[in-house]
Amino acid sequence: MNRPRVGVQLIVFGDRAGSDLRGVLADVQAAGYDGFEGGVPASKDQEAKVAAAVDGLSLAFLGGHSGIDQMENPDQVERCAAHVAALGGRYLMVSGRRDTLDGYRGAAEVLNRAGERCRKAGVALCYHNHNWEFQQIEGQVPIHLLAELTDPELVKLCPDVYWVHVGGESPAEFLRRYGARCPCIHFKDGLAGDQYREFRELGRGKVDVPAALEAALKFCEPDWIIVEQDHTDGGPAESCRISRDYLRSLGL
Repeated sequence: MNRPRVGVQLIVFGDRAGSDLRGVLADVQAAGYDGFEGGVPASKDQEAKVAAAVDGLSLAFLGGHSGIDQMENPDQVERCAAHVAALGGRYLMVSGRRDTLDGYRGAAEVLNRAGERCRKAGVALCYHNHNWEFQQIEGQVPIHLLAELTDPELVKLCPDVYWVHVGGESPAEFLRRYGARCPCIHFKDGLAGDQYREFRELGRGKVDVPAALEAALKFCEPDWIIVEQDHTDGGPAESCRISRDYLRSLGL
């Protein structure tokens, strides 16, 4: 079994990721990460800035995050995939929200079409969940409906273990259920419950991270385990280091 690489989502660095990307990436490398996930460059100029920032560092650009609404435009899909591929990334993560089952059915159609275009560009489209996809609509759980209606060869999953937990399901069981369809997994922690917007470093919240990691390694064999912390009350670099050290304590 190949061990996954460990990446970090740059969201925790806030605006600094835009104004001082080179410095942010230096902090990421110093914390011991193998790569990073950021936004999808919106132009060739932005793509070049990312390439320049990572030049000389031992970090991989693993992929970028976009919105599902952008996937409705074929030209936009192809541009996003091309920017990701040009930077050496293999994954385009997308997320969004719908309020009805018909909305999610339509989203599945959008994802299937976008996934086909991404595959032709050498990039895998991955749907990234939040907690709202676990809120039942007419007796159905939207995330499972999306998984059922999308082609596993065209639409992968990038589960977020914290939002699975907040949504009321077991992250370990979710990962077991979808297995190899999950090449990238976001590992996030927080206080959950009424304090679900209070994010914490891995091992300092309510998620059973050891069980989730065990399931990920056993059932998914992911390419990337990606640390994500939406915001921090401390220093972003320090929060990244704490989470990376915690994963090391679990053998990763």
